[in-house]
Amino acid sequence: MTLLSSTLSSTRLSTTYRPLVSAIVSAGLLTLTGISAAQAASAQDTLDEVRFGVPPWPGITVKSEVASQLLETLGYETRQRELAVSVILNGLSQGDLEAYLAGWYPQERDMLAPLLEDESVVEIVDNIPSAITGIAVTDNAWQAGVRSITDLDDHAERFGNRIYGIEAGSGINDAVLKVIDEERFGLGDWQLQESSASAMLAQVGQKVEKDEWAAFIGWQPHWMNVTYDMHYLEDADNSGAAELEGHVATVVRSDIEDKDANLTRFFEQFVVGSSVQSEWVNAYSREERDADNVAREWITNHQDTVAEWLDGVETRDGEPAMQAVRDQLQ
Repeated sequence: MTLLSSTLSSTRLSTTYRPLVSAIVSAGLLTLTGISAAQAASAQDTLDEVRFGVPPWPGITVKSEVASQLLETLGYETRQRELAVSVILNGLSQGDLEAYLAGWYPQERDMLAPLLEDESVVEIVDNIPSAITGIAVTDNAWQAGVRSITDLDDHAERFGNRIYGIEAGSGINDAVLKVIDEERFGLGDWQLQESSASAMLAQVGQKVEKDEWAAFIGWQPHWMNVTYDMHYLEDADNSGAAELEGHVATVVRSDIEDKDANLTRFFEQFVVGSSVQSEWVNAYSREERDADNVAREWITNHQDTVAEWLDGVETRDGEPAMQAVRDQLQ
């Protein structure tokens, strides 16, 4: 058992059922092929449990819940572990987790690159093909001429020399901290105030209500882009801290296809899109609904999309996956 295995705590364990799969192989066939009964059974093994690494971000929380509910209907157990990104990637590389649905690019490129290079983890699909992340400002600052990361320090007093950030260890936070540490664009005396995403958004909301200026970490998809009159700053000299076009990758343990080809097919087809995830985040964060209720309602009302995700996927006992979902919803 790895150190990570012994220290990680579970925040959620949900199980619907675990069908027993038995392989009955005739003695004559085993004699003909020379394969032992144990080897034959092993060839048919699938994973019993799918463990998700989930940073405390609204979008990934609901996305992991949607995937979990579908996989539970297929007969898998699922577990969602709320962890920092660095811990999640370490867990995937050591086989303590199966999947991470929030590999944000380009912010996490440097964190993922060595793991991908040594094949400790694998990326199997961009579950959100288009995304944006970076320093954003409120509309009053934008209208006053703050359009680029290079404009921030000219108005340091209005911003309180502060950029509101998200959880420590996230890729975008690290990019902003690097700019500050290297004293680029006059930001050497600025502070990145790290906190949870929800706490950051609450602070920004208070600034907006008071018509005060704020610089903060923004990203799309997210409900903030609809609720707040906000603007993403232009980057300069490829700092990596502003206006980053990217995507969100599904990152899995390196041996997942060997362990469970059926599960791998599901993850390969589980492509969400920016508008769908924004819808989930709005329901979960702004409407303050439980993630499991948001996921269940969305699955019920969007079975055509679910059918695309489950095309060719089977339950753990070999039945068509989409039919199992329909049966569950009846």
